[in-house]
Amino acid sequence: MTTLDLSLFVLTLLAAVGSALVGGVFFGFSMFVMTALVRRPPVESIAAMQSINVVVLRSGFMPAFLGTAVVCAVGAIFALWRWDEPGAIYRLVGGALYLIGCFGVTIVFNVPRNDALASLLPGSSEAATYWPRYASEWTAWNHFRTAAAVAAAIAFCLALRY
Repeated sequence: MTTLDLSLFVLTLLAAVGSALVGGVFFGFSMFVMTALVRRPPVESIAAMQSINVVVLRSGFMPAFLGTAVVCAVGAIFALWRWDEPGAIYRLVGGALYLIGCFGVTIVFNVPRNDALASLLPGSSEAATYWPRYASEWTAWNHFRTAAAVAAAIAFCLALRY
């Protein structure tokens, strides 16, 4: 095995683990965090979600989330560069699933909703009106990025077979 082959294996392994880790965090959010928040009064839910959205930016999740995006991008480039090799299609598909379905959806759909929520006072009538729509839409997009991250992890695992 050449150094390049070993590097590609490690890169693919990191992409698989990172995608699975991020997918697991999103899965937990969809399955129990958001479910618990919507059961509480809007003022409590909004304040909690605003706090979560601040804490996540300074947590260990961000290096995992962003680092996985970088690893997936590099993996996709490797897949195109070494297209004739077995497993290349799985690396490309895995990279696209994560970069578009997870990272891209976060930027385009979840972050703008978080920004809108951050601009509201938790006890205001405007916030109470916005909360049900926020929770529903944010969670739907979170389900999507959960599925994309898990599918990416599966694709990278398939690439590791070669």
